[in-house]
Amino acid sequence: MTAPEKWGPKASSPDNDSLQSTGEAVEASPVDTIRVLVICVLGWAMPGLGHLASGRILRGVFFAVIILTLFVAGIALDGQIYEPERGMPLSYLATLGSAGIGLPYVIIHALGLGGGDIRSGTFEYGNTFTLVAGLLNLLVIFDAYDVALGRR
Repeated sequence: MTAPEKWGPKASSPDNDSLQSTGEAVEASPVDTIRVLVICVLGWAMPGLGHLASGRILRGVFFAVIILTLFVAGIALDGQIYEPERGMPLSYLATLGSAGIGLPYVIIHALGLGGGDIRSGTFEYGNTFTLVAGLLNLLVIFDAYDVALGRR
């Protein structure tokens, strides 16, 4: 096979896989968007649940253990879960990061826990743990999205 045949327009690539030999576009296989959306929402609701729903059991359990341990450790270290505060625009970003952990954020907030104790020597560590847990879960949701689409 010569180089032009190997790399020519008939070579299989993501751009050319949807072309028939006549050059007409072929409809790509449909992705079940509802299923993908449900997997992403499950991934937000509880860390690792999106992967479990996709059949990636070990990966889902691993993510759940790591992220929930970070979150619980942050609360145990007198960290706070962020809430939006009027006049403090960066608090909205911090709230988005903290809420990225999903239902654990909602439960801790509803129970009145996670207020933090600024006098504690571990207050900043606890804040960092809870914030990182939420942000890490948001990244895990992107991974669950890729798994649901069959990219991984």
